[in-house]
Amino acid sequence: MSQPTEPLDEQTAELLTDPGAREWFEKHLEEMRQNAYGQRFLYWTLAVTFVVGIVAYVVGYLFKSSAPDEPFALLADMLYTFGFALWTAVIIVVLLEIIPGVKRRQIRRALEAYEATRGQKAPAPSGGPAPLP
Repeated sequence: MSQPTEPLDEQTAELLTDPGAREWFEKHLEEMRQNAYGQRFLYWTLAVTFVVGIVAYVVGYLFKSSAPDEPFALLADMLYTFGFALWTAVIIVVLLEIIPGVKRRQIRRALEAYEATRGQKAPAPSGGPAPLP
């Protein structure tokens, strides 16, 4: 059962009645669908988070080793810890969510292909011995 579509706001309604905007939508429809329904935003967010985490980690480490005064040492330690938490969190998400998701999609595709051919007779292997009855 699909959810009801939300009513359009004024700005979106105006945009959808503009012929130039409609032409642009038609031209970029496939890319927009990939962005809306795919994993591109997740991957970009993970990549940016990883880079920011590594940079914060390195800057915090360098700042921590050069800042002996207490208020700056605390700031450096917080930056160092924040960077460490960011890049390790990305690694955890990749290991626990992204890789298993890719494997699930591969298995799902194989199952769908098998189910599509289940009613058909399997083709005989080529070049090998004949299958046993």
